[in-house]
Amino acid sequence: MFMARETVKDKKERAVRILDALRKEYPEAQCALDYVSVYSLLVAVTLSAQTTDVSVNKVTPELFAKYPDAKAMAEADPKDIEDIIRTIGLYKTKSARIVEQAKALVEKYGGEVPEDDDLLVKLPGVGRKTANVVMAEGFGHQRIAVDTHVFRVSNRLGLAKADNVEKTEEQLKKTLPGDRWTEAHHSIIFHGRRCCHARKPECERCVVSADCMKRGVK
Repeated sequence: MFMARETVKDKKERAVRILDALRKEYPEAQCALDYVSVYSLLVAVTLSAQTTDVSVNKVTPELFAKYPDAKAMAEADPKDIEDIIRTIGLYKTKSARIVEQAKALVEKYGGEVPEDDDLLVKLPGVGRKTANVVMAEGFGHQRIAVDTHVFRVSNRLGLAKADNVEKTEEQLKKTLPGDRWTEAHHSIIFHGRRCCHARKPECERCVVSADCMKRGVK
């Protein structure tokens, strides 16, 4: 148990203990979206907004079979895409968005996904979280994509203390080891889905409860 005020050094050491425990608890933690290329990853992440990864994985096989790359998608009729992805949330908006996205890729980058954060966020349908996932999973860079699970759990654990995802990402980067950012993203998501639920966290069986600001550390 720490004293009332936690030093920066103590916080970083606690963060490593949390990551180690989560790695042991969820050795299978990885991207849950199915994809076969950086482009298909980009589309899958774009479609996953406000929708489960499981739902996205059910529609993307047919989608990518018909539109395997940006050039094919750029020529698609959004109405045809709607028929394929209508089981996921906001399917009409997303259908139009991924066609716009593909057109931008073809016009500006020859149909290839740019390996650059600043360029990615300028694409239709791409925000900071999506860009981070593509940079981490598609190109192998260390990134922390802050979704609802990462935002909730990291602030609950006390790894961050922020009221929005941007500040949460900034704080996590200062606290977590730079070579474990992507790992942290996946591990925290798994913990959020399986234990540290939004409404009723299962604190009694939590493997990091002793290092949690909510339960152990004060």
